[in-house]
Amino acid sequence: MNSMSASGSSGTFSLQDCDVIGFDLDHTLCRYDLKETSRLIYESFAQYLVEHKGYDKDLLNLTPTAWDFCFKGLVVDLEEGYLVKLAEDGTVLRATHGTRDLSQEEIIKHYGPKREWKHFNSLNSTFTRSAKYYFYDNYFDLPGALLCARVVDVLNKRGCEVTPDFWKDMVAAIDHNYNTSAFREDSGWYFPRVKRDPGRFLQPCSASVRRWLRGLKENGKILLLITSSHSDYCRLVCDHILGKDFEDVFDVIITNALKPGFFSLIPQQRPFRTLVNDVEDSEGLPGLEKPGWYSQGNWPHLHDLLKKMTGRVEPRVVYFGDSMRSDMFPAFSFGKWETVMIVEEMEGEGVARANPAPSQPAEKKSKFEDQAMKTPSAASQQWGSYFVDVQRDEGGEERLRLTWCSHCIHTYSTMAIPSIEAIADLPLDYKFPRFSPDKPSTTGYYPRPPDTLLKREENQS
Repeated sequence: MNSMSASGSSGTFSLQDCDVIGFDLDHTLCRYDLKETSRLIYESFAQYLVEHKGYDKDLLNLTPTAWDFCFKGLVVDLEEGYLVKLAEDGTVLRATHGTRDLSQEEIIKHYGPKREWKHFNSLNSTFTRSAKYYFYDNYFDLPGALLCARVVDVLNKRGCEVTPDFWKDMVAAIDHNYNTSAFREDSGWYFPRVKRDPGRFLQPCSASVRRWLRGLKENGKILLLITSSHSDYCRLVCDHILGKDFEDVFDVIITNALKPGFFSLIPQQRPFRTLVNDVEDSEGLPGLEKPGWYSQGNWPHLHDLLKKMTGRVEPRVVYFGDSMRSDMFPAFSFGKWETVMIVEEMEGEGVARANPAPSQPAEKKSKFEDQAMKTPSAASQQWGSYFVDVQRDEGGEERLRLTWCSHCIHTYSTMAIPSIEAIADLPLDYKFPRFSPDKPSTTGYYPRPPDTLLKREENQS
């Protein structure tokens, strides 16, 4: 349990007990239309590979059913082009080479009779990136998993050996589309399209979420926004989802935060910077003196400011985010913050969506909307559930295993919700059950656990 647990060891968590409430922006405060955004991101990366790196134009042709492959929580093994889904102890539950499923026999042949993925300990204890593997844990890079697999398919078809070289091209595609000057320069394919038609991709916050944010403020809570997006993109998103006066909602806004380094690096490595017209001052600040809008930065300097603002030696902070790597793990491990994880996959598994988004007018619908394109947060035919999977042992016995993603949520989050909308109408002192090592893995999901976790619990009892 988090050593700074705001509610002691009572097994519950309440926002009333927190002094500071922090938010990630993308896929946390801001919900995206995942089908539209994923399509755009895939095209952005694929266009780059075709136009700048000479890849096969066929990469640009996607059938709606190809999206079933898009699944959060996969790890790509860069040395040989395998993608794997892991159990909580690093056992390989499912694997593909490119988009082709490996049979149980092939998995055992490749990973041994215990099906152990050799880099698991390094990934599981640090969440850092590596030259040997890449972990897909957020919707901004997720379409890259599908593209990676299709690049491996192309290499296999040509009889070429799969080496980590293809990954250098993928990284170049990501950088071309998302680098910090791309928004300002209108470069790449991603930012120009979102700027032209933000309503196609971004879902405005509901009236209840806006009221909830104002209510937190009126109750004396300090509100933070900490995003790795650059300030210009952050402004476009916040204008669209919260309105032009969004800066009044937050006491401190930190953009280009470069998480997880924001939490894990020492202040000298990542000082805060001031911004003028979305350009960062080249001189780093020695500390944070007052609330405001800043760029980059580090957790210790923010912590010092929060001590001043709250008058507490240890301000109680909760942070809402959607990424295990950038938000939950570092905020829990370094900041000792309470953490609330946004897990849209809950909606793919029986948890009703709070205030469903209004449907797009017919002329706004993409050509995929009415066909079989799966939303990336839904369970996948090929990969199964995000939370639980079946493992067959050598004797053919089946048992339900927690996935590694599910285990991480349970370990590094105070609680998990499908969206902020799901809690916006609750009183501030509402007591949520919190995740705890000595409770079932279903305890901590609000408003209810996903179907597969409930089923696993029934099987165990």
